[in-house]
Amino acid sequence: MISVRLFLPVFFLMGGLCFAQNTSSGAAGSGLKPCPKSPNCVSSEAVDPEHAILPLVYPGSPEEARARLRRVLAAMPRMTIVADEGDHIRAEARSLIFRFVDDVEFYFPAGENVIHVRSASRVGHSDLGVNRKRVEEIRRRFGELK
Repeated sequence: MISVRLFLPVFFLMGGLCFAQNTSSGAAGSGLKPCPKSPNCVSSEAVDPEHAILPLVYPGSPEEARARLRRVLAAMPRMTIVADEGDHIRAEARSLIFRFVDDVEFYFPAGENVIHVRSASRVGHSDLGVNRKRVEEIRRRFGELK
């Protein structure tokens, strides 16, 4: 059994690493950052099957879609919008128990009725499919709000 004295420093070190990672999104006018090689990221701009996921598709104007997406994100537990600038929205999702932070980014390319999405863990190797499930939950809620 792991001693609490050994576990706590590791826990706080991991928590500190969550804030030490580079969380910047792609530059304005560009898409999303590529996923790392680890399996803890999905992106609608990825081409490999391990990381690829479909973008969100919407009818109507980008402004309406952006407002709908903001409502979806605001209603999700432990999700916080941290930036909404230009053609990007960036949010942070925290895990319930250990409070690990995942970065969730959305990119609205001009002239297209899609929202590209990327969800990635800041630390660790595997996420047990959490980021993929999160994007699919966002897609479900986004589709229901019409």
